[in-house]
Amino acid sequence: MAGFVNIRRDVDDKFYRYRMPVLLTKIEGKGNGIKTVVPNMSDVARALSRPPTYPTKFFGSELGAQTTVDEKNDRYIVNGAHDATRLRELLDAFIDKFVLCGSCKNPETDLIITKNEMIVRDCKACGERTSVDMRHRLSTYILKNPPKKKGKKNKGGHAEAPSPSSEVNGVAASGENGDAEAEAGSEDEMMKRIKSEASELKAESQLADEGWSADTSPEAVKARIGAVAAGMGNLALTGGGEDESDEDADSPYTQLGNWVVDNSGASAVDVFKKVQELGIEKKHKAVRVLVQTLFTGEIIAEIPTYIAIFQKMVTSEKHQKSLLGGIERLAGLDHPELIASIPKILMEFYQADVLEEEVVLSWGTHVSKKFVDKETSKKVRKASEPFLKWLAEAEDDEEDAE
Repeated sequence: MAGFVNIRRDVDDKFYRYRMPVLLTKIEGKGNGIKTVVPNMSDVARALSRPPTYPTKFFGSELGAQTTVDEKNDRYIVNGAHDATRLRELLDAFIDKFVLCGSCKNPETDLIITKNEMIVRDCKACGERTSVDMRHRLSTYILKNPPKKKGKKNKGGHAEAPSPSSEVNGVAASGENGDAEAEAGSEDEMMKRIKSEASELKAESQLADEGWSADTSPEAVKARIGAVAAGMGNLALTGGGEDESDEDADSPYTQLGNWVVDNSGASAVDVFKKVQELGIEKKHKAVRVLVQTLFTGEIIAEIPTYIAIFQKMVTSEKHQKSLLGGIERLAGLDHPELIASIPKILMEFYQADVLEEEVVLSWGTHVSKKFVDKETSKKVRKASEPFLKWLAEAEDDEEDAE
């Protein structure tokens, strides 16, 4: 039987109110199919008042490993062999980032998503509301899979976990999501977040290597405009169900492409404002135009600066296919030197939860002339094989686990 430890393991007080089961692990399989099962993940998550999928996905993100979640059979798996000590350390990190109050460090919190898509920890002990790190990959997962409201049941038919205070003291925790929505700001708040994240990431990239910055000399800009103009003329070939009126020289997509090129180096928030101004923030074709015009031959260094835009705009399989189409055009036509970097490009978008493995695997096995000629399409997919192989092996491991 597993014992119990303080939720804050740095607290030695044996009378500490907030406790959780010791995280257990079990190694299964061998070779490429080896995996680590956490048999008591549900019990640990219940003590933290968080869905068990959150710490599981956190482990996968921190370890760079695929995860398998089977709520019906209560199985939570991280691919690879990971010892219990390492996972307990990562659990401590999860608790610090997504459970403990940022003010009083009390675990008696609920996660709330505001209207402007910020995640805050609502503390029942001190009343403070503190935000989590929105740049962490788990934050994106939480936005797409928000915590259930109190009293509702999860997919497995079990009621959601009570807060740590109610588990220890027997008193039901209060606090509804309604207050958070009252605090929700306007779209400008979301813009401020994008701008803040993008500026920080951009600054880090520039400090790491000055050579990564895009060439904005008049000659380079002129050459880029010429390349994009040639590509924009072919947008009509990739309408994908859009109105014919969207495909002429005055279409919002052409306007967006020209604006991005004319304003080379524009911030993420300015680009998104332009997309909104044109009323195409929900259109999949806008995603492709942004890929073709925002990025240059230094796309690997540029993605962090603009990734928040794609996390906001890519909301369906059709959007993902448009994104992949933009990558095909960018690497296959505008910057052939990027062909060898296709696996890295796909990995950047995949790790940011913009691309899903099912969509990428399907794309990789079907040569298409929708965005580029057949030969170029084959070349891009051939270059992506290392990434596709990695995804397929990870998927096979998950199927074996199920």
